[in-house]
Amino acid sequence: MSALWSVGAGLLLLLLWVRHRGLEAVLVHHRWVFVCFFLLPLSILFDIYYQLRAWAVWRLHSAPRQHARRVRHIQQQVREWKKEGSKRYMCTGRPGWLTVSLRVGKYKKTHKNIMINLMDVLEVDSERQVVRVEPLVSMGQLTAHLNPMGWTIPVVPELDDLTVGGLIMGTGIESSSHIYGLFQHTCVAYELVLADGSVVRCSPTENSDLFYAVPWSCGTLGFLVAAEIKMIPAKKYVKIHYKPVRGLQKICEKFAEESKKKENSFVEGLMYSLDEAVIMTGVLTDEAEQSKINRIGNYYKPWFFKHVEKYLKADRTGVEYIPSRHYYHRHTRSIFWELQDIIPFGNNPVFRYLFGWMVPPKISLLKLTQGEAIRKLYEQHHVVQDMLVPMKSLEKSIQTFHVDLNVYPIWLCPFILPNNPGMVHPKGNETELYVDIGAYGEPKSKQFEARASMRQMEKFVRSVHGFQMLYADCYMTREEFWDMFDGSLYHKLREQMNCKDAFPEVYDKICKAARH
Repeated sequence: MSALWSVGAGLLLLLLWVRHRGLEAVLVHHRWVFVCFFLLPLSILFDIYYQLRAWAVWRLHSAPRQHARRVRHIQQQVREWKKEGSKRYMCTGRPGWLTVSLRVGKYKKTHKNIMINLMDVLEVDSERQVVRVEPLVSMGQLTAHLNPMGWTIPVVPELDDLTVGGLIMGTGIESSSHIYGLFQHTCVAYELVLADGSVVRCSPTENSDLFYAVPWSCGTLGFLVAAEIKMIPAKKYVKIHYKPVRGLQKICEKFAEESKKKENSFVEGLMYSLDEAVIMTGVLTDEAEQSKINRIGNYYKPWFFKHVEKYLKADRTGVEYIPSRHYYHRHTRSIFWELQDIIPFGNNPVFRYLFGWMVPPKISLLKLTQGEAIRKLYEQHHVVQDMLVPMKSLEKSIQTFHVDLNVYPIWLCPFILPNNPGMVHPKGNETELYVDIGAYGEPKSKQFEARASMRQMEKFVRSVHGFQMLYADCYMTREEFWDMFDGSLYHKLREQMNCKDAFPEVYDKICKAARH
């Protein structure tokens, strides 16, 4: 009872302090208070609810039975929109704050919201090695479902809350992408509800134009209701090699060399300054040296990027065996390294042991509670960007990132980009090796100004025939956007399928120049 009185007294004092300082001042200058005392417990409740729901659906085998009924409900909503005269564009009814993207989508308030309640794994086909899922299935949910069966998917994008629909309509990448490509390249079929209310299935051999046009279209060709994704056999561990490298040229050469080796199941680089990095390579295995097993996903373990930095500081190589699911979600607890700006003491051993089991806070809840002051602060003094550039332009790209942004760590992730039709493909006629350069944090460049600096970055990326991930803030004009992306197939299908009155163009949906 005395413990409860102490907790109650502490909360009362906290509320009085918040009232004295003002809620907005606390949210901006002491955000960790709000996150630790409110968002972390709330995030736990969210996780418990969704885990119990997924368990119940799995036990009752209700997902396949419910799927057809839910799709018919989506069709009914689209047909009602047509009866009303098709006066407004349509979009999904999922609240904007629930998405992992930091962008604030104002179009939800003006468009016709179509409710899509599709969040279940539908079928695991071991013979075809394909899993069929609904679009709101998350990566954490999917790996938790497949791993006990001995399966995984070839590309498991990092954060637990990323959804299949977001990764198809936008894009997704992981350190296995140098073998398998982007998340879209591991999908074998999509099912969509179109602007006329019909349901269509598309694959490389069935409605192939639509299949290749869907990725990166951001829901502007139809509503995704199911996807089929390749599976591969899961193994217990990832044997990971850590290699510190110094000197920008050597870093780029080593990273390109390892990225071309198909015997590497995983390749990843973390740059801690312009000329210091750790290159990591991994292979899947069922055997492990017990003394070298590192369960990095346990709540009390150091954040992964801090753990990796130890090899750089000690200037030594290393080998570890990380349980596969821990590896797939190794950056989740620290949201890569974004959480250090929100909870500065989050990697402190005391905090990890006492409260690490509650980390991370849900990105969706961070968005919901950030307020206009924090949103503007982040917009002007914070970057979250992924630029995809050819491997041959890596050194020049990193130098550009350093001058324009000067944000570290930088994430390097290689991927193979096939010459398929659609919005994103190499400039030539052959498959090409690309790399995702991820910059997340507060720019240290003295001349950084959000709009001007990002437009400079976007211009550079276009010049090397690269691409910008569309979850992030985009400042390009319409002409510049379609110079970066190939819109030929996309526009052709929007015309053929009468999408122009049903859905906004992708540029109008995601670019700041169109939204403001």
